[in-house]
Amino acid sequence: MGAMKATLFVDVTDPWSFIGATRFTRAAATYTILTGEPVRTTLRAHLLDPDVVSNGRPLMTALAERLGGADKAELLNIRVTGAARITGIDLNFEDAVEANSFDAWRLLTWADEAGPGVQFDLAQQLWRAHLLEGADIADPLVLATRAALVGLDLETAEGLLASTEYGDAVRSQHAASLEIGALDVGFDQLPAIVVDDEWSLSGVHSQHDYVQSLERVRNERGEPWKEDR
Repeated sequence: MGAMKATLFVDVTDPWSFIGATRFTRAAATYTILTGEPVRTTLRAHLLDPDVVSNGRPLMTALAERLGGADKAELLNIRVTGAARITGIDLNFEDAVEANSFDAWRLLTWADEAGPGVQFDLAQQLWRAHLLEGADIADPLVLATRAALVGLDLETAEGLLASTEYGDAVRSQHAASLEIGALDVGFDQLPAIVVDDEWSLSGVHSQHDYVQSLERVRNERGEPWKEDR
């Protein structure tokens, strides 16, 4: 039996993507334990704000502008921080800065070629840098350093970031995310997950719900969850 393929359209500037992708990968591991079927998870770019200029502006200021007021930004902060805490993630919006994620995605696209798990490990590093540590993930030094932390070659990462390599691939990924309906309204459509190029699920769900979704895909493919169950 071949591996189930899951494509997660996310952004590394998006806290819901961080939460949803973390829960989904845990659910995929549980599914594999239950069925013996591996799940090959790949991250693809949905750029929440492709035109944003990275200038160190506080994220809360940017959210207030985007959402129509500081009170709405604070409500989002409370809501997403609570959801993250359930997942074991302690977000820190107060120190976060607004950032364009295009270069991060060029690096992540390259990382996907490095072997199983490397891309997701790098994405976790970038989410943590952006949403926990207040680092600017549009900064090439931050990006290259985080790449090195997951075992990628530092000089190669620096050279990639100084070029335009993988730019077209990122733009294609973003276009594909729009085709499946991943919208940036209120951050609540991500992650947008496509399983085996056919079944889709959008937004953050519980780990249990993700496992059940994978089970439904398996059943709809005509494969019993477990014949000896």
